[in-house]
Amino acid sequence: MRYRLTFITGMAVGYVLGTRAGRERYEQLRECAQKFARNPAVRNTAESAAQGGRQAAVRALDKVRPLREKIGQREARTGTEDDWGTSNT
Repeated sequence: MRYRLTFITGMAVGYVLGTRAGRERYEQLRECAQKFARNPAVRNTAESAAQGGRQAAVRALDKVRPLREKIGQREARTGTEDDWGTSNT
């Protein structure tokens, strides 16, 4: 769905920028785009996508946080040798 919407948006923008149809046709396209954006189904889909993105970001942060803590602990041990017998410099 996202790719279709992007394609349609690109087509509309290209048409508006490339056409010589005049102000009247531009106003028709603008009105149609506003009507589309006000559609409850479109708004619900956009909100669902935003919510899904927020949830994915939280899951990613939860997975990265332990790794960041491990890295922080390793950096805190400066001056000591690591498990391989080499220094951390």
